[in-house]
Amino acid sequence: MGFVLSFAQLSHAAQITGLESPNSFVGDTAGKEYFISNINGDREVRDNNGFITKLDHNGKIINLKFIQGGVANILLHAPKGLALVGQILYVADLDQLKGFDKTTGKLLVIVSFPAASSQHVVSLSDVAAEPAGLLYVSDQQGNAIYKVTPSANHQAALLIHDDRLAGPASIAVHPKTGHIIAVSWEKGKILEVTPEGQLTELESNGFFTGRFQNLSGVDFDRWGNMYLSDQTKGKIWRMTRDHRFHVIAEYLLAPADIGIDRANNLILVPYHYAHAAEMNGLEAPSDGKRKDEKRTLTDYGFISPPPKSDPEGAAKK
Repeated sequence: MGFVLSFAQLSHAAQITGLESPNSFVGDTAGKEYFISNINGDREVRDNNGFITKLDHNGKIINLKFIQGGVANILLHAPKGLALVGQILYVADLDQLKGFDKTTGKLLVIVSFPAASSQHVVSLSDVAAEPAGLLYVSDQQGNAIYKVTPSANHQAALLIHDDRLAGPASIAVHPKTGHIIAVSWEKGKILEVTPEGQLTELESNGFFTGRFQNLSGVDFDRWGNMYLSDQTKGKIWRMTRDHRFHVIAEYLLAPADIGIDRANNLILVPYHYAHAAEMNGLEAPSDGKRKDEKRTLTDYGFISPPPKSDPEGAAKK
């Protein structure tokens, strides 16, 4: 399949097809179950045809439409960001955050959000959980991040509304600092937000350089290295703990909101326009190379694609 870059050939390697505009790809903390959100249409339309795909520990589809809009009284329009907290799978769906039982698919909770400003409707793009149980939810159009407290009946409060967020498409909680890392769709920036709502710009494009274009995903491995996806440029970046950037994959067809399975050290990549996804291995940190020695894709678990004897068919449109 032409949209797939060949990753390290591990036992966990899997390619998932038959999806519909996949947006987010997450796994549970034990690395035994995985979920993919499928927008299945326009990102901002209330068409009630979005669905969530459930995979087993090998990346095999258990149920393509495990949770489906329009079935069993479920409303699910354009599901985007996902987060797993215990037994609950949280889904960002337009102006609501919805929580489902990850085993049965039963709807457990709905959280609504007031608009951060009168100029924009709420358009939730992602959700991330921190170890103590708090949830953070990004509003891409409203340039806002909310805090949700599940222990207080899922009360939602505005944490920050700032135009410098520039369309926060994806968020993650830093495993070492507990701060929120947001990536900008509009300006290709990486930003840090404290639990108190203080904003700091970590990385941005220079006046003469444009490293990032439309950042669509962010997550961390267990060692604190950051991974970023650029949907328009078709690249995945790794930022090491010393703030050095490396392109570890490129020429991808619209990588959306990536996830990292920290238990198995896997990267989870949904390909939005290819209607497919992939999970595969990452390298463990190594001090084997000098700082001035150039790294190659092999250092990050990638190998050259094997020759194909017969075409496997074009990606689904």
